[in-house]
Amino acid sequence: MQFDVIIIGAGAAGMMCAAQAGARGRSVLLIDHAEKLGERIRISGGGRCNFTNRTVSAENYLSQNPHFCRSALARFTQWDFIAMLEKRRIPYHEREHGQLFCDDSAEDIIAMLRDACEDAGVRWAMPCAVKEIRRVEPQGERQARFAVDTEKGRFFSQSLVVACGGLAIPKIGATPFGYRLAEQFGIPVVPPKPALVPLALAPEVLEPIKPLAGSTLDAVAQFDEAQFRENVLITHRGLSGPAILQISSYWQMQEYRQGKKRPVAIDLLPGRDVDAWLAEHRQGRMLLPNLLAEHLPRRFAHEWCALQGGEKLLKRPMGELAKRELEAVARALQGWELMPAGTLGFAKAEVTLGGVSTDALSSKTLEAKSVPGLHFIGEVIDVTGWLGGYNFQWAWSSGWVAGQFA
Repeated sequence: MQFDVIIIGAGAAGMMCAAQAGARGRSVLLIDHAEKLGERIRISGGGRCNFTNRTVSAENYLSQNPHFCRSALARFTQWDFIAMLEKRRIPYHEREHGQLFCDDSAEDIIAMLRDACEDAGVRWAMPCAVKEIRRVEPQGERQARFAVDTEKGRFFSQSLVVACGGLAIPKIGATPFGYRLAEQFGIPVVPPKPALVPLALAPEVLEPIKPLAGSTLDAVAQFDEAQFRENVLITHRGLSGPAILQISSYWQMQEYRQGKKRPVAIDLLPGRDVDAWLAEHRQGRMLLPNLLAEHLPRRFAHEWCALQGGEKLLKRPMGELAKRELEAVARALQGWELMPAGTLGFAKAEVTLGGVSTDALSSKTLEAKSVPGLHFIGEVIDVTGWLGGYNFQWAWSSGWVAGQFA
């Protein structure tokens, strides 16, 4: 069975690529080992799929080459994908931070992509496991370059597109297949790590803050120059919540630099001049925990004060606290440092950090520079977006671009 294009992975990026390549008149085969089509789309956003964001730029992505994603994002933008939904009359709405969700169900997105593939004459092979992929020497311009052996037979193609994702959420079928295939063809891979993932704390760090478990805070999580203001959740295993998921990707990036690990900082009173606020109450009889409870959950305020200074911060009025003690409290409130021991792993991660090295790919075509006809798209590449629809937009953009050239 000969095709112009074989795409491995029928997720967001794979279906977008297949529909585009098919619309160009290319014969396309889409292969996936999964039983259900688009499961990652189906479960996202609480079943409503946070499909993109109103504000998308290269600054919303992490990579060893942070400029790599610019070309694809510029050629197929969030507005282009929104136009696809509007043409299909799929209702959607906007939530905080520009996040866009389906009004009804993520199934609307899956159906739109499936129908686009059907309209373009795409052939399907799923569920279908790939056993082996080999490069074959082409005898002419339109001859096969790749042989794909599967449990449903052997297929040949001129172009091969790898869209099988990363390692996040293994319970729905994530595997290292894409990375192994890259390495088979001599293409370097940035070691994959969990991203957008809760952070675990070591027992000696976790034990003192156990009384804080269950607290949800409107706070700013900070690491290096990155900072995100959203909810922070203290859990029985460590730190979670949207702000922590966002900052986890940046904390994970430090491992690539092989330097000494550094803590994450949390600003518990964002947007407030804490020194001035404490100074206003310095001569009063109010207890510090009660003052903090004006802006923090009451239980958290009391337990946090006990953690920082014990009985003296709990029971001595503000007027009896030394200036240096209040200065230390202010510093801790604006930069409460906690050292993660690691993450909760790929099972709890939204996406994968790292992947196929962008140095080995053309940013214009997403084709491997050393292997003509071999393209990589979506999460399998070393491009990782923020929480909030950015990873789906990378899937749409990279899939669309590869679909113009595969």
